[in-house]
Amino acid sequence: MIINPTNLTTPDRYKLIIGSIVPRPIAWVSTMDAEGRLNLAPFSYFTAVSTDPMTLLFCPGWSSVRGKMKDTLENIRQVPEFVINITDEATKEAMNLSATEFPPGVNEFEWAGVTPAPSQTIRVPRVAESPISFECILQQIVVVKEGPGGGAVVLGEVQAIHVRDEVIENGRILPEKLQPIGRLAGNTYAHINDLFEMERVPPDGRKP
Repeated sequence: MIINPTNLTTPDRYKLIIGSIVPRPIAWVSTMDAEGRLNLAPFSYFTAVSTDPMTLLFCPGWSSVRGKMKDTLENIRQVPEFVINITDEATKEAMNLSATEFPPGVNEFEWAGVTPAPSQTIRVPRVAESPISFECILQQIVVVKEGPGGGAVVLGEVQAIHVRDEVIENGRILPEKLQPIGRLAGNTYAHINDLFEMERVPPDGRKP
């Protein structure tokens, strides 16, 4: 089957993407507006960009419920800093609660029952219950489209990282201790606990 995306409706394009690109890590992003009101929301269009400078990206999209871009993007335009908190087994229910689309000004920290903890380098708080949190300052925003099906890329340069002691050893994050979850399609998530290793083939082509 060959599919031309221009022949699909916007919802069908969305279903195809989120069903194909799996599992996706979840950026649980905390932001603040110009009045100091907090926002917390999850985004599964999320990955790393580079290690020097350490840069992460996530992609807030168009809210079909509210007919505008997500509040997270507007907050970052007002206060150009944010925290990307990592979601684990212990915080998955709170993360899901924070996905509820409220009007601006509703504090999702309170709604989800999690604790805003002071950051070290920025004004925006992190989620105290998160095992890993990246304090970021805005590097740039790339808007692909503001409208149904649209979205933007937000790049942030990491200023500080909070890591719970038990999930790191000799500089390496221990996945069995981190217990991350992954996003699939619809209401489906994945446990990341069935791990295996494969050696990378070296440049000389010798197979392991």
